[in-house]
This record gives sequence, structure tokens and C-alpha cells, in this order.
Amino acid sequence: MAAVSTSQRTYRYLRLTLAGTPVAIMLAVLFAIPDAGVLPSVSHYFYTSARTVFSAALVAAAACLLALSGRGPQRVLLDVAALLAPLIAIIPAPISAGEVPGVAVDCAAPCVPVGFADDLDNALATYLVIGAVVLAIGLVLAQRGDIALRDTGPTLALAAVLLVGVTLVWTLAPGLLVRYGHAIAAFGFFILIALVALAEALRPADTNPPAKRMRTGYIAIAIALVLDLAVTVVLAVIFDLPVVLVGELIALALFLVFWMMQTAQKWSLADPALQG
Repeated sequence: MAAVSTSQRTYRYLRLTLAGTPVAIMLAVLFAIPDAGVLPSVSHYFYTSARTVFSAALVAAAACLLALSGRGPQRVLLDVAALLAPLIAIIPAPISAGEVPGVAVDCAAPCVPVGFADDLDNALATYLVIGAVVLAIGLVLAQRGDIALRDTGPTLALAAVLLVGVTLVWTLAPGLLVRYGHAIAAFGFFILIALVALAEALRPADTNPPAKRMRTGYIAIAIALVLDLAVTVVLAVIFDLPVVLVGELIALALFLVFWMMQTAQKWSLADPALQG
């Protein structure tokens, strides 16, 4: 058996950690059900005892995605997904009165309760400052030649656009950010994962490309994710059916399957830092 290098071991641990994040979220929801009941969505459990695990798992997922994004179009897609994951964690989903036991909602339409809105200001300020620092470090490293601007340029540009966009919306129209920010970030995250799965099937890396059966699996996951999101939105928005919780759990399960396939495919790469 070949010796495992320190970098291989590190990347394997990161891959397994990332695979554990959707499991942690689903377990936190399961353990919160006896007290909170079955709520309209996974996001509603942010207001329950599951909040700590929910937020921590998403922030951990963001860090792992940045470390594991690799090269090519998959790198850009996963880097942007990593930028969206913390927004899912820190922008709560608006709720209506009576939807979450024990949480007082002081508005007629769905909203973020006052105490949680105050936390949001703090979390968004932290997110934007850290994002700006990371962006600045990336630019300095690219200028020094430590990283290739050809590879990181698209990610840095998209990161700048996202940070500026969030800053402008938060400053000029905070109500829009509170009402739609969580849903847009979550929807965008899973769409990006579907695109990564599709890219793995149609434009794999030259080194260690997936086998034909695995490519078929990636395409199936991409299609299933898009269909799941589309059906959930149609049934929830147009027909007002309580299907968001099921749709989100399916999306988390599909993400878990996708990442386990990625882990199996890239487990033994000699240079995981370059291949992601």
C-alpha cells in the first residue's frame, strides 16, 4: 500500500468533513422535532435548538468548499457556492406568526423577528469584512505570482461582484435582503452544485476523470437537483403546498450523494491540492 502524504490526508479529512455537514443539519432538525414539531422548512429550524448546528455546518461547508474547489469551471462554481453558504447560515428565513413555537413574530406578513434581525446586522458586517479581506489576500497572492490569476481571476471577480451586491442591497434595500436573501442564497447554492455535477460529467479533469458509470451518476444528480428545486418552487409558490421541508431534505441528500461520489473518485489523487 502506497504511503499517504500529509496533503492527501488533509484533503481526505476535509472531504469527509464536508460530507458530514448535510448529515449534521439533518440530525439537528431530527433532534429539534420533539420540541419544535415539524416546521414548514429546514430553514425554519434556525429559530429552534438546531440553530447552532445549522449555522456551524454551513460555515464549515464554506471553508471546505474553498479548500477543495480544484481547477477549471468546477473551481469557480464551488468557490461561488462557498461564498453563498454563509449567507444561508446568517440570513434567516422569514417566518409568520405561529409557525415556530415559542418565537414571537411582531409583523403581519412573514418577516425576521426583531431579535434575530439585530443578529443579522452583526453577522452580515462580519461576513462582508472577512470577504473583503480574503479577496484582498487573493489579489496580493495573484500579484506576487503565488497563485495563477488565470485560474483565480474569475473567482475573485465573482466574489467582488457578490460582496458589492450584498453591500448595496443591505444599505439601500435591507428589506429585500431580509425577505429574499436566504431563499436566493440557498437556491443559488444548489443550482451551483448541480452545475458542478454536470461539469464533472461533461468536462472532467484530464487527470483521474470519472468512469462512465460515475459520469452517468453525476448527470442524474444534476437533473434530480434541478427537478427537485423546480417542483418545490412550483408546488410551494403556485399551489401553496407545504412541500419545502421535503424539497430541502431531498436537496441535502442529493448534495451528500454527490460529494461522496467526489470523495470516492478523488480519494487517491497524488496531488489533491491541484485537482480538488
